[in-house]
Amino acid sequence: MTTKSIRREKLSFDDPEALQALCGSNNARLKLVERTAGAQVHLRGNEVTIEGEDAATQTAKAALEQLYDLALAGKTLSSDDIVRAVKLLQGEGNGAPGAIQGVFGETILTPRAGRPIAPKGAAQKQYVDLVRGNDIVFAVGPAGTGKTYLAMAFAVRCLLDKQVRRIILTRPAIEAGERLGFLPGTLEEKVDPYLRPLYDALHDMIDAERLERFMADGTVEVAPLAFMRGRTLNDSFIVLDEAQNTTPEQMKMFLTRMGFGSKAVVTGDITQTDLPRGQKSGLRDALELVEDIRGIARVQFTDQDVVRHPLVAALIRAYDRRDRARFEAREGTSGNGGAGDAGRAGGEVTGGGEPGRVAGPPDDQDKG
Repeated sequence: MTTKSIRREKLSFDDPEALQALCGSNNARLKLVERTAGAQVHLRGNEVTIEGEDAATQTAKAALEQLYDLALAGKTLSSDDIVRAVKLLQGEGNGAPGAIQGVFGETILTPRAGRPIAPKGAAQKQYVDLVRGNDIVFAVGPAGTGKTYLAMAFAVRCLLDKQVRRIILTRPAIEAGERLGFLPGTLEEKVDPYLRPLYDALHDMIDAERLERFMADGTVEVAPLAFMRGRTLNDSFIVLDEAQNTTPEQMKMFLTRMGFGSKAVVTGDITQTDLPRGQKSGLRDALELVEDIRGIARVQFTDQDVVRHPLVAALIRAYDRRDRARFEAREGTSGNGGAGDAGRAGGEVTGGGEPGRVAGPPDDQDKG
């Protein structure tokens, strides 16, 4: 029988305001660090004592030191961010431990109202870095992983910094249950519900008066994918959302719209297509074609990267298990096998033909 090594560490914090931000109301954030790291954390005055197994104590100590530094810099994290920060130090979802400052310290955009928009984990930080370093990025993964929202925030940042002259946001107006022809109103009114999530995100990021001006002069455009045909988009940041609902022909049309000085981000979830049965997704088709093209990168999120309510990640896993079982029963397979993207390991990141990893369970991919 092996005896577990118990370690004790003491930390002293001099700034009372930063310490209060670190601890949270009723020491709630200290308790989150304690529970996530697996070490006991006790506060007395301005001193924190950590006690537990060696690895857990080291993780809790590093988390408290780095979170305190962020608090000193005026960067406060939510409770969910605290949990993700500790898991980052443990190496979960990233394959290796990382530094909290390197991930949570970067702010993409600070709206006039609301919290700053920043990466909320290692996968999102890699995503932002890939968008910064490549002309086209494919982001695939489950709902709630921030793929579209982060891409739009980056687009707004590039516009405000005058790196691009306009933003184009587009979605395929694919029908899911209700036929467009039976909806009331003009064509614009019929497609508006498909584009509403993009409008909502824009209103989060740009004040209403400026957004109205941008949309009036064409600086910001939100349009169905069909409206992209025949155009060349120079000096633009283009975001294609719900790309799993494109056909291969539509995807080819979209990707070939790019002009000089432009960036494009394509987001979607190959497992959630609303295309007719038997119709291949343009997103799946494109991912197979562009794998080794330099300047094109891919990041695949998993349920570990979901930044919504914890139940969302649990629901994604439950649906994924059910869908995988149905697929195996239909194909007469068992165990680990799968076809196409359903059998790929999750968490792959590729940029310019150079593979990397964002660890995670297989088969977990997105909408959102």
